[in-house]
Amino acid sequence: MPDGAMPVLDVRGLKTVFRTRGGEVHAVNAVSFHLMPGELLGVVGESGSGKSVTMMSLIGLLPSPPADVREGQVLLGGVDILKVSPEELRRVRGARIGFVFQDPMTSLNPVFTVGNQIIEPLRAHMGLNKAQAEARAVELLELVGIPDARNRLRSYPHQFSGGMRQRVMIAIALACDPEVLIADEPTTALDVTIQAQIIELVKELRHKLGMAIVWITHDLGVIAGIADRVMVMYGGQVVEQAPVKDLFADPRHPYTRALLKTIPKVSGVREARLQVIDGQPPILAGAPTACPFRARCAHAFARCHAENPQRRAIGAGRVGYGHDVACHWDPEATDA
Repeated sequence: MPDGAMPVLDVRGLKTVFRTRGGEVHAVNAVSFHLMPGELLGVVGESGSGKSVTMMSLIGLLPSPPADVREGQVLLGGVDILKVSPEELRRVRGARIGFVFQDPMTSLNPVFTVGNQIIEPLRAHMGLNKAQAEARAVELLELVGIPDARNRLRSYPHQFSGGMRQRVMIAIALACDPEVLIADEPTTALDVTIQAQIIELVKELRHKLGMAIVWITHDLGVIAGIADRVMVMYGGQVVEQAPVKDLFADPRHPYTRALLKTIPKVSGVREARLQVIDGQPPILAGAPTACPFRARCAHAFARCHAENPQRRAIGAGRVGYGHDVACHWDPEATDA
């Protein structure tokens, strides 16, 4: 972190619980992270690890009930947005934090033109009149690479391909020049060629607009190519966080190591069978009292079953601003 630089987003000890008939599900457990201006933070982990729920908790997108954001702070520009009024939170969502969802077909309203859906936040949050908002909507569609932008304002979502719908979603998220863009697996529903186009588009927009981005994905290959820093989640917790090069070169958590081993490798020689992580994800009933990965970990010992590890810094840095890991096992003290 540069001297004197302040995070644009600073999340501290976030806890989110779902109340169900079978009891409480502790989906997000004391998650802390920060995002610097212009930085791209990659968030990885298997399904159910808490990636999307964490990000939706930040900006009040979870229905309550059953969701309950119990603890924590979400500081945006120094203001805790968990404590602001619902009206102010809506303004934050529309103007200061943009959100791109995984499936653009279900995120876009099928009965309104894409023009209407881009113009609405412009008029609501930026005070533009109809002509100004329409001109800005054309600029946004051009920015995300939609040809014949003025005429496409009158098109409906079903008249666009999957990749073009995702571009429209990005245009809506960028409409009010947000400080932070959260992209929740934005390429999962697209074919490989379109995925590459969307990734290149986001990289280009990031450098052009200078916004900070949180990119949620299962794909470690994508993260290796676009992220500055990576946060690995498991069982609703952050188990490792590091600059992208450090994470790939020296992963410290057994779960991170296992994830990296599942990446298929392309070479001229037939590789051994693709590795898998044996076992099942944890059941998140009750507050965590032990390591969530213990049942699937080859390095687990008695302490792992009795105590949930806290994040500790690797090297001379401090937690959150270098390389840190939440694990009792020390690979440097054993045969890694």
